[in-house]
Amino acid sequence: MSDTIKQYQDYMITSMVKQVEPVVVERGEGARLFDVEGREYIDCFSGISVVNTGHGNQAVAAAAKAQIDKMVHCASYVYHSPPTAALAEQLAAIMPGGGRLRKTFFANSGAESVEGALRMAKAYTGKTEIIALQASFHGRTWGGLSITGNSKRKRAGGPYASGIAFAPAPYTYRSLFGADTETCAARSAQALEEVINFSTSGDVAAFIAEPIMGEGGIIVPPSSYFTRVKEILDRHKILFICDEVQTGFCRTGKMFAIEHYGVEPDILVTAKGIANGFPLGGFTTRPEIAEAFRPGDHLSTFGGNPVSCAAALANIAYLQGQELARQATEKGEYLMGKLTDFKSGHSLIGEVRGKGLMVGVELIKDVARDPASAAADRIREFCRKHGLLIGVGGIYGNVVRWQPPLVITRPQLDAALAIFESALSQR
Repeated sequence: MSDTIKQYQDYMITSMVKQVEPVVVERGEGARLFDVEGREYIDCFSGISVVNTGHGNQAVAAAAKAQIDKMVHCASYVYHSPPTAALAEQLAAIMPGGGRLRKTFFANSGAESVEGALRMAKAYTGKTEIIALQASFHGRTWGGLSITGNSKRKRAGGPYASGIAFAPAPYTYRSLFGADTETCAARSAQALEEVINFSTSGDVAAFIAEPIMGEGGIIVPPSSYFTRVKEILDRHKILFICDEVQTGFCRTGKMFAIEHYGVEPDILVTAKGIANGFPLGGFTTRPEIAEAFRPGDHLSTFGGNPVSCAAALANIAYLQGQELARQATEKGEYLMGKLTDFKSGHSLIGEVRGKGLMVGVELIKDVARDPASAAADRIREFCRKHGLLIGVGGIYGNVVRWQPPLVITRPQLDAALAIFESALSQR
């Protein structure tokens, strides 16, 4: 046993993790990680969908190092920080909606950013209730868990916030409304309106949703779902908070995944891929909504950290300069095509779904679609032992998650697919 693993066991709280992988990571390069013994792994999980521009990205590292030499911290909400201001301007330039989403509040994580967005929505509307989706995930803070639609994530943490209602997720593969995508979209949207009318007091500030549900199992809503939802929200004067923590920054083949649906949110939340591993999150909104905060309403000591913001600026420039949205689309189509080919020879695969390099493989036991969660764990272990790191998630723990760095090469994808196909054949 390595000293690091022993230290984790003796001094770190890890009881909440099903399994800490027995991998002691020393360094990373692109889509590869190397352990302390020099063993190489193809990383197809990106540190939970974070390092979109790859491990050890030199452009991002150089920007962070240069900022460290100047200043690490200055309390960016007390003083003015050039990298922080420049990043806010850059975000305004890349947001969906033609420049209407212009003002950003910076935090340190996705969960913190989600909670800030909820507070902003309440401040602007003067309303108190929130609607979220079943099977959703919005972070592990108390507020984030309050709007998370998965009881397994919320266990032993209640009571949670009141004034929260949940609508059915547009989860076509397991929808109560049938497998037809348009029927699922229409009925799921109709169900949202019924939740507004029957499960709230009519005092709803915002509806929050992930454009693709990551922790829920890479659930991709039907193409018309958010158009239908936005019409309902506008009719009831409810804000739409789009949680792009996991889907943002070219992961799905667009800078932001909501662009696939042609809908402009009122508040857009970011984190994870924004700075390629440096801790940073935020939410961006229209100026009139942003002005709802009054002195004392909100703040973050470390939010807008100059080092993280400098890294994020370099990261966005790299995403754009290397056309990683296009690359994610092309590589994602190739990956999904190969995985779909595996489906014909492996009854364990129930569905392959995703956009760009955010792909889920749902594993089932039988034609009744009983979740094969134990098989998913076995496959992850087999893959790790053979040099491939993947994720496992979904509300039933039966979805293999493919979310590699967007810089992954075709040969690396092929090698990863070969390992995965071997894992599928193991019993």
